[in-house]
Amino acid sequence: GAQQRAWEEVARDLCATQPMNRLLQGDVGSGKTVIAALAAAQAIGSGAQAALMAPTEILAEQHLRKLTPWMHALGARVDWLSGSLKESGKRAIRAATAAGEIDLLIGTHALIEDSVEFARLGLVIVDEQHRFGVAQRLALRGKGQLSPHQLMMSATPIPRTLAMTYYADLDVSVIDELPPGRTPVVTRLVSQGRLAELIERVRAA
Repeated sequence: GAQQRAWEEVARDLCATQPMNRLLQGDVGSGKTVIAALAAAQAIGSGAQAALMAPTEILAEQHLRKLTPWMHALGARVDWLSGSLKESGKRAIRAATAAGEIDLLIGTHALIEDSVEFARLGLVIVDEQHRFGVAQRLALRGKGQLSPHQLMMSATPIPRTLAMTYYADLDVSVIDELPPGRTPVVTRLVSQGRLAELIERVRAA
């Protein structure tokens, strides 16, 4: 239910006359990526390009593996850009993106390099947004000739009153439910003196 509510809020923003600027907050496994995929599909279906930026290559590659089959099923073209790619590969991807031949470009900080240009960027998705600076987020959004929609995602729990203060310029959607059958996440603080014991317990498990 919470996922459906969050998607309705995002979908409504995407149809508005002013650019979306929304934070999507939810625990790991709550379904934020599905909403990001739906948003990208709506943008691409309207003739725009979408970009998804993640803070690490591992996370960017996870998004690539998950989103590519979904996007391909819709006829959308997906690629990725990261610092570890060979320069020849980067050039080819940059050229295809600038020519509008890539519908969804997934990557790391490499997306905000000066050499990256989009033909018609309409949606910017930033995962783990708290790991990027304001200037970095604005740099990606600035790749659009017009001001694109922006959807930021975070699994870091933030009380709503704090979110309204800290993210005063953002609308906030919260997925506060988990899919049925999910084991609750338990966070514990362990003293440094018990580190060896903890390592042994993890290995034994």
